[in-house]
Amino acid sequence: MTRRRVIAVLSVVGLVAACSPRTGNEGGTSGSALPVSPGKNAATSSLPYAGAPKVPDPLPVSVLSGDPCADALTHEQVVAAVGVDVPGKRGDLAPIGPGCTWFNRDTGGAVGVSYTINTHVGLSGVYANTQPQSAVWKELPPVQGFPAVAYAGNNGGAVPEGFCQASIGLADSFSVDVSLTLGSSKRHTEDACSLITRIADMTVTTLKAKAGS
Repeated sequence: MTRRRVIAVLSVVGLVAACSPRTGNEGGTSGSALPVSPGKNAATSSLPYAGAPKVPDPLPVSVLSGDPCADALTHEQVVAAVGVDVPGKRGDLAPIGPGCTWFNRDTGGAVGVSYTINTHVGLSGVYANTQPQSAVWKELPPVQGFPAVAYAGNNGGAVPEGFCQASIGLADSFSVDVSLTLGSSKRHTEDACSLITRIADMTVTTLKAKAGS
């Protein structure tokens, strides 16, 4: 199994990139939407756009500084997500930001977290570029007050079984992306897009604690 690199990790320009896979040496899939930036001037003057919701109470961008393998999920949260306490594997993309994936070799399950800080457009890029290409698109209930969307697959193509990604807007100009690949025992019976809110909630909890809120 190949690992989906972001969310369209996520080639960095163009709509195709917005759903392209991140590959790695281990199985599992991680993702981060690849919004195409309209340019810094447009981004700072017109956010949000493309129907993306405004973030009412943003976190400081400093919560997405540092190493996501160390800061995005606690050891206990990793166990809750993939069943074992395993070290994360970094997978950064310069146009997007730093990312990390935790993979359970026994079950094939994985979770990924990517900090989307380099596009400067937050959820607006996801709405503009990822939504039109996604086979599955769900606006989620706010995650601790932060707007979020879940999505999977390419429009017109097969939806990856047992896989889903979500983007959570922490501010109008940046977001955190999470992905979930279900383990073999759940892959054919559970809906990853229904379960990804749990991963999103854990990640937001940890990042809010980092911000002291």
